[in-house]
Amino acid sequence: MRWLVFACLWGCAGCAIVVETITEDLAQDLVSAILDNSDIEVVRDGAPAYLILIDGLLEQSPTSVALLSQAATLNSAYAGAFITDAQRSRVMAQKALDLASKAVCLAIQDGCDLNTRPYAEFVDWVADLDEDEVPVAFVLGVSWAGWIQANSEDFNAIAELARVKALMSRMIELNEGYEFAGPHLYMGVFETLLPPALGGKPEVGRYHFERAIALSEGQHLLTKVTFAEAYGRLVFDRDLHDALLREVLDAQVDQPGLTLMNAIAKRQAKELLDSADDYF
Repeated sequence: MRWLVFACLWGCAGCAIVVETITEDLAQDLVSAILDNSDIEVVRDGAPAYLILIDGLLEQSPTSVALLSQAATLNSAYAGAFITDAQRSRVMAQKALDLASKAVCLAIQDGCDLNTRPYAEFVDWVADLDEDEVPVAFVLGVSWAGWIQANSEDFNAIAELARVKALMSRMIELNEGYEFAGPHLYMGVFETLLPPALGGKPEVGRYHFERAIALSEGQHLLTKVTFAEAYGRLVFDRDLHDALLREVLDAQVDQPGLTLMNAIAKRQAKELLDSADDYF
């Protein structure tokens, strides 16, 4: 009879695996539907329902690394793109970071409590990351960066930027073209947060922006918008600023996985161009 018990247990485990796989596929389809939609208002108004649904899916599969990563990505992206209330932004950014941190804790050896361990130990952990760990580690880096932005008035939050830079630098070493060269885009932003007199490295940032554009073949329009705003305005290079933004306005929006962000980029490009006379 014991073999029958084991057979039943195996069958139940198999059903759980099937359910979790279906759940993860559904979540991925939801994320893809959002990212491939060019109607910004529809996504803004409809995405909260997706967020609630993913919360429900997580109740069923709380240890699914894929689902945790997808939920972190969606929460972080929605907060960054649509939330203007500072308190709500901080709440959503914290949720995204918590989800991403749990995913890393489950997926990568010794990946728990990364924000509290000594910096030197964190850097050693980052150095041991492998290429197959890039997807979950990148989501952590993006969520962490969004959390820092949402808490930019807190010096303790800003102090964690060094950890995110170390993580994104390792992503570049392992797979610089991942997610349309996202690691280079983030490093470009990090290096242009401050003017040179205060420690910023705008020319290093320019290298990262240009590398991101080359690797993504110019399809990720938000990279050009960010390049124009973060670098062009920082160094008062209006020719570059305007040229990048006009390229965005002339580009096609529809790109698999980028349509929504490209639509947002076009809107931002027009706003930046309209305000250029006042800035320069």
